[in-house]
Amino acid sequence: MGIRNYIMRSKNARNYYRIGAIFILAIVLPAGNLKSQDIRFGVFADPVISWFSTDTKETRNDGARAGFNFGFTFNKYFSKNYSFSTGISILNAGGRLVNPDTSIMMQFNNFTTEVLKGKPVVYRIQYISIPIGLKFESNQIGYLTFFSDIGMDPKIVIGGKVDIPSASIKGESAMNELKRFNLSYHIMAGIEYSLGGTTALVFGLGFENNFLDVSKDILLQPVDKVSHNILKFRIGVNF
Repeated sequence: MGIRNYIMRSKNARNYYRIGAIFILAIVLPAGNLKSQDIRFGVFADPVISWFSTDTKETRNDGARAGFNFGFTFNKYFSKNYSFSTGISILNAGGRLVNPDTSIMMQFNNFTTEVLKGKPVVYRIQYISIPIGLKFESNQIGYLTFFSDIGMDPKIVIGGKVDIPSASIKGESAMNELKRFNLSYHIMAGIEYSLGGTTALVFGLGFENNFLDVSKDILLQPVDKVSHNILKFRIGVNF
């Protein structure tokens, strides 16, 4: 069953990736003649730090976790220094939650378990993200171009694991506890270092806030809203 579930999740991830790619091409490649200088592609691999925030004292953030984000970008320029930005990425992020005053019940595929008050629950969540935004660039100064990018990021949850050290649970599927869709805004700023022509190294710092509720409130869990915050360190190449 474990191998079958892994294969199914892998197939689902590939299907979501293909759907996202088709969606992007449908938006940014309308019929007509695109000039090569009007479009730019890029690839990136971002180390990330992520943590949760909540709207209630019953459920609290209990620390940050490291993660990773990788994918590609697509920019369609409508002016020399301005472009529509999109792309697709697979984001692995997580966080820790704790209920300091009350115990809660968590539901998994084949069983439920009690999490005692004050004991952390550690999440690892995998998203497919399709950002849609606007990119602003300075004129090139020497080898450097400064940029910023703002926009929205629809996300689909394609995987989720949970660790509960107090209950000796590690790597259990958390999909029953997680909502499948989220939406965030993103802000990023950085520099591009020209390697010649349109090729450039990219370094940036970005922030995302997934402002829809991450978790479901089931069984005896408190009614709360859990947001997912992500700090990204952009390392990439534009072509």
